[in-house]
Amino acid sequence: MSGTNLKREIEQVAKDKGIDFQEIVGALEEAMKQAAKRQHGLEREIEARFNHDLGEVELFEFREVVETVTDRDLQVSIVEAHADYDPEAELGDEIGVKMDTSGFGRILAQTAKQVIVQKVREAERAQVVEAYLPRVGELVGGTVKKLGRDSIIVDLGNNAEGLLTREHLMPRETFRVGDRLRALLLEIKPDNRGPQLILTRTSPAMLKELFKIEVPEISEDVIEIRAAARDPGSRAKIAVKTNDGRIDPV
Repeated sequence: MSGTNLKREIEQVAKDKGIDFQEIVGALEEAMKQAAKRQHGLEREIEARFNHDLGEVELFEFREVVETVTDRDLQVSIVEAHADYDPEAELGDEIGVKMDTSGFGRILAQTAKQVIVQKVREAERAQVVEAYLPRVGELVGGTVKKLGRDSIIVDLGNNAEGLLTREHLMPRETFRVGDRLRALLLEIKPDNRGPQLILTRTSPAMLKELFKIEVPEISEDVIEIRAAARDPGSRAKIAVKTNDGRIDPV
């Protein structure tokens, strides 16, 4: 991946996924630094900097300015420092020397791709949380995507998936892949693979939400549901109240 292409790809990802350009660059610099240290030795002091003009990450290793060089990997002579790096360098200073990365360019290219893919995944996870956090306690609809032994994965659209475990299913309730269903978004749990949107079809809160859809007076707050109880799949009760004497809430 050439420098120009790398910069263009970062800019495109930042624009499409709503990620800060500098956030990607910072993660890229850190990943490149760690890749270089694994290649050249963890004890080496290495710094990575993104060159915006070239569109590539440059690696620098720090060497001590000495009178006589005994280790080329860790030291640079005062004469060489003045001639090639810093005319004002003094003995004991640390000089950043640009590293030759031609020997492991493929590793750096793979690292860059991995960082960008990881940042995209993180952005998508954040977008899912942002979209669904305000909807906790509401009904959501989706399509059965995968059936497991003790759970169902529901495709909610826009890269979001809901998890419906056996305990949150009605007794003897069965679904097939492709079936449409509605459930209550119970909570959002963080997970290394992405946020888990936990769904339920047995909560009394789902009963309330269904009545809001079916009874206009409830959604309009003319009738208030004070309490709900249910034995999922068997029976259910709700307690209702109205302050409008012209309406029989029952």
